[in-house]
Amino acid sequence: MVSRMKNLLILFFLSFSCVILAQSSSIKSLEKQIAATKDKRKKLDLNFKIAQEYKGSDYKKAATYAGRAHALAVEIKDYSKMISTSMFAGDMYYKQKQYGAASTRYKSSVDFSKKIKDYDQMSKAYNKLVEIEKKKKNLRGALSYSQEAVAYLSKAKAGSSSSSSSSSSGRSSSTRSNNNSELSKEKAKLENEKRNLQREIAELEKAKESFQSFKNKTKAERDKLRKEKKDVETSLSEIETEMATIAERNEEVQSRIKYKESQIKALSREKLENQAMLDAKRAENAELGITVERSKNLRNLLLLLSAFIIALAILFFMRYRSKKKANEELEEKTKLIEEERQRSDELLLNILPAPIAKELKEKGKAKARKYDSVTVLFSDFQNFSKISEQLTPEQLVRELDHCFKAFDFIISQYNIEKIKTIGDAYMCASGLAGRELTPIDIVKAALEMQEFLEDYKNQRKQNSQPYFEARIGLHTGPVVAGVVGVNKFAYDIWGDTVNVAARMEANSEVGRVNISESTYLKVKYDFECIHRGKIAAKNIGYIDMYFIVGPKTGTNTNYSTSSNSAV
Repeated sequence: MVSRMKNLLILFFLSFSCVILAQSSSIKSLEKQIAATKDKRKKLDLNFKIAQEYKGSDYKKAATYAGRAHALAVEIKDYSKMISTSMFAGDMYYKQKQYGAASTRYKSSVDFSKKIKDYDQMSKAYNKLVEIEKKKKNLRGALSYSQEAVAYLSKAKAGSSSSSSSSSSGRSSSTRSNNNSELSKEKAKLENEKRNLQREIAELEKAKESFQSFKNKTKAERDKLRKEKKDVETSLSEIETEMATIAERNEEVQSRIKYKESQIKALSREKLENQAMLDAKRAENAELGITVERSKNLRNLLLLLSAFIIALAILFFMRYRSKKKANEELEEKTKLIEEERQRSDELLLNILPAPIAKELKEKGKAKARKYDSVTVLFSDFQNFSKISEQLTPEQLVRELDHCFKAFDFIISQYNIEKIKTIGDAYMCASGLAGRELTPIDIVKAALEMQEFLEDYKNQRKQNSQPYFEARIGLHTGPVVAGVVGVNKFAYDIWGDTVNVAARMEANSEVGRVNISESTYLKVKYDFECIHRGKIAAKNIGYIDMYFIVGPKTGTNTNYSTSSNSAV
């Protein structure tokens, strides 16, 4: 029995090895065919076949080859292939739990299906989008997709019925009834999904009310703590006032001590003069034999000297205590001055790069520098003026601060320098640290910014609140950097590179990262990109533009790291 089991295991492993070898041989053969042919449609089919070969063994490679097939389908404008490749790539990303990339592929499938009225594929894509939103615990998003699908299918069904009734040479009645039946089934299925989502949302609303009650209780406790803090600050202010009074009294005591010392010196001189006179009298009285009087004077002298020595010791002791207390106060003030100096240094480093801040402190000025390869990032919020009209000034500033703090945290994870913010625009750059860097890190940061804004958008939509969406553009090239201004100096960069980066942002789309050709050439081996065409740039000519799709499979460019924890 044991030997039989061993034979079965050996046979299984041999079979499995043969399958793997056959698959590897098949893939190599297909890749050779891709290299040998120039026919884009044939290349499309071969790439899609390789993707299907990898489907059961390597989801990442399957998604990569499906993406290449999709790009070729877009080039030859084959909508059927666009849909099948997008759906396949979305399935591969879904199995890897990369829900953001999967959603992008399924949305593309919906758009392409609508163009050729492929309701079956469109329904499948909508169902996948609903599943993803459920996985992300975003029931409102899932409900939104369900409602969108039901509305579109209802509209398609109505259009199909009207067009079939007005056409005399159209399809047969049985074909129309089949199509209507399929649309009705899909609509009924989506309606059922919609009801389930609405029920779950109602349950979440109850939980939200409980959370709001807890939040109000927490707010009351926080207000109490703020009041206690204010009382403590008032007490500290009173202590500082008292310390100032003590310092004034200390100065007054010092002046009194000096006055007493001068009096003691005068008294000493007077006593010496009196002693001389007393000695003279004693010499005179010695002849008369007045021994008793001399003893009395000597006793009085000793008493006076003892009193003088005691008073002098008390004065020296009081002076020592005052001096010690003054030294302690001086040490405390010195410590406060050092803390303020460190705080000013930290503030300067928040405004300027470390080398520039050091040069500015040492020399009082900083020389302008030229950098040959710097990548500049611009971001700008879509419909900012319209959204700002829906918010109070306090709410607008709070939301902008929330977003820009998140951007600051994201670029702090990489070697990126924030340049400035202008209204709702955000500008930063990499490659200003004195050595040339590739734009990989700043592309990662741009993708993290868009991911943060997508999560922020979903949260705001759940509460029916307005939200910001941004366009982002990048360009790589030479810049000049320096410090301008005297009282409110600022670190800034200039050159055609800055202008082209702004053009990249202006020609981008909401939620996307648009890069120039110079940036693309430096990151094309690490990121999947889509060519968008050319734009004219002043003093440069025509420049190619590319959308960043995501990191390529097998590259170490994971960017979904800490944007959520930033806030």
